[in-house]
Amino acid sequence: MNETILIELRTEELPPKSLKLLSDAFAEAVFAALRAQEFATAASVCTPYATPRRLALTITEVAERQPDRVLEKKGPAVAGALDANGQPTRALEGFMRAAGVSFAQLHRTTDAKGEYFVARREQQGEELSAHLAAIVAQAVRKLPIPKVMRWGDSDHQFVRPVHSLVLLHGSQIVAGEVLGLGSGRTTIGHRFLSAGEISIERADEYAARLAAGQVIASFGERRALIAKQLEAAAARLGARINPAPALLDEVTALVEWPVVYVGAFEAEFLEVPQECLILTMQQNQKYFPLLDPEGRLLNRFLIVANMQVDDPSHIIRGNERVVRPRLADARFFFNQDRKAGFANRVVRLGAVVYHNRLGSLGDRAQRVGRVARAIAERLGADGNLAERAGLFAKIDLLTDMVGEFPELQGIMGRYYLLHEGGLPVVADAIEQHYRPRFAGDALPQGNIACAAALADKLDALVGFFGIGQVPTGDKDPFGLRRAALGVLRILMETPLPLDLGALIADARDALLGQGITLAAVDESLLAFILDRLRGMLRDAGHAVDIVEAVLAQRPTRIDLVPARLAAVREFQALPEAQALAAANKRIGNILKKADEDLPEPDIALLEEPAEKALFERVVLLTPLVRSHVANEDYADALKVLAAVRSEVDRFFDEVMVNVHEPLLRGNRLGLLKALYEQLNAVADLSKLAT
Repeated sequence: MNETILIELRTEELPPKSLKLLSDAFAEAVFAALRAQEFATAASVCTPYATPRRLALTITEVAERQPDRVLEKKGPAVAGALDANGQPTRALEGFMRAAGVSFAQLHRTTDAKGEYFVARREQQGEELSAHLAAIVAQAVRKLPIPKVMRWGDSDHQFVRPVHSLVLLHGSQIVAGEVLGLGSGRTTIGHRFLSAGEISIERADEYAARLAAGQVIASFGERRALIAKQLEAAAARLGARINPAPALLDEVTALVEWPVVYVGAFEAEFLEVPQECLILTMQQNQKYFPLLDPEGRLLNRFLIVANMQVDDPSHIIRGNERVVRPRLADARFFFNQDRKAGFANRVVRLGAVVYHNRLGSLGDRAQRVGRVARAIAERLGADGNLAERAGLFAKIDLLTDMVGEFPELQGIMGRYYLLHEGGLPVVADAIEQHYRPRFAGDALPQGNIACAAALADKLDALVGFFGIGQVPTGDKDPFGLRRAALGVLRILMETPLPLDLGALIADARDALLGQGITLAAVDESLLAFILDRLRGMLRDAGHAVDIVEAVLAQRPTRIDLVPARLAAVREFQALPEAQALAAANKRIGNILKKADEDLPEPDIALLEEPAEKALFERVVLLTPLVRSHVANEDYADALKVLAAVRSEVDRFFDEVMVNVHEPLLRGNRLGLLKALYEQLNAVADLSKLAT
């Protein structure tokens, strides 16, 4: 009979940051094993549960017994398995012994490769009780646990000590042992709000029975309830919550019966930059700071407690008492950093090693400043301001506040520079030069900030590539993939009319100017960055062939890539597109076999009407294509090229290119080269050929 199964491991408090991952992995491993062994059906539904003190799951429509199966083992081909007398060969005899069958019990079957023998054996289905505990134990061993522990005097290992095991199939206990614990049907509810054991009579009653014991078993339901309570509490105060999805997940993993309370702190702490207060409340205390409608921090916060009481005042006062020293520490760090000064710390950067082969942080600051100046000047911005932003960008790494909260790097630099009367544009650049820090993050705003951000990322890319520290596999200790994506996003989305090759050269020259030894990096780094661009464009939904057509030209003006993509996409819809793509591919293959130094086509050497017609068309379209490309009118350039289809088709139908006469052959190849250059002025059209 098909029933719901319940599996629960009741533990000590599980790591909150990995609870959801552990729960999902546990449920998936058990479910996959039950499906593989045909206990679960196509209609079975797996529901994971996770609280701070338990991993659990239910699966519907689980059979008490596996279906009977016919096991089939493929043997040798009939042609080689029988001798001239029709008797089994030694190969077939060996197969029969291994399969445990006689010659009379063999069957023949045929597939695309021919006829062969098979051995079929009926196997009776086994009981769920014979497998469930082993399946659970195997799933436990597969969990992504970085560090296990032992408890008591046993040798069993898990992320936390395990106290009980529930294995139910419908209303029946499934006998078995996991981690030294025998199965049963009892669990416990909330640590304080529930008393005594809870007996689970049926597997499908699990969530309801725990709810009666003041435990919301579902991670998702608990998370949604917390979010709802937080929003309601904030709304009552006319405030909004500072977005923190990771904190919401962590808090969900810390409570079983969530209740939200409002706490407060002294308004005098608001003189400290709100980013510091928000971070310490979220990171250290797991509170939810409140903001006013304009985004300013209020002296109130929300507490997600694991206790529902009639008078929560002692809970609120306790949390307020705990948060004050944290806020006081933040205020102390802020005041001490301001007393010590900001700009004058730049000389101390020289005492901090950046990398033993790339110099100190001071060396890096000088390089970033120099490259930022060059970039800003190309953009028509003030090079002095950009250089200053680059020089000052890393100073806040030496402050107490950033030492305590590394997440505030850049942010504190902005506050400290403004405190000393620094220019807002430089201060903003210091904060924003880390952007974008992750996918979807905001980009730096303004030419000065963009120059500093590009310089910072390019220095890292060129430097580490130059000393051979290139990302391999999933290893990228210096965040070079992220840096490359940041460069691409700034250039393409801002957009900025900068040549990527020139930017790489600027960063390389700055490193070499400090006497740092580098390997040649220009080509390898450009290829690395363009490979990141390829992934970006595909993820954005651009067709693979269009992306490859554009990137085959190794573009260095990244800001123009979207226009090239749009033009190729428009060209691809034209009726001439496929024929010209095929012709372009053909021409490319011909030219690969020719001498590299081909002459310009000479009208005096043209003999055939078809090659004369093609020559005339190439002469007419070349200035038009060049003009459109120069004006970045890529769609118009490709439309001009579409008009050459008839001449190209006629040329290949009527003209022999590789004739014996050298001058004639060279002239025809030169004509094809001239055409090829124009056909590929926007993108490699051969990539569109199907």
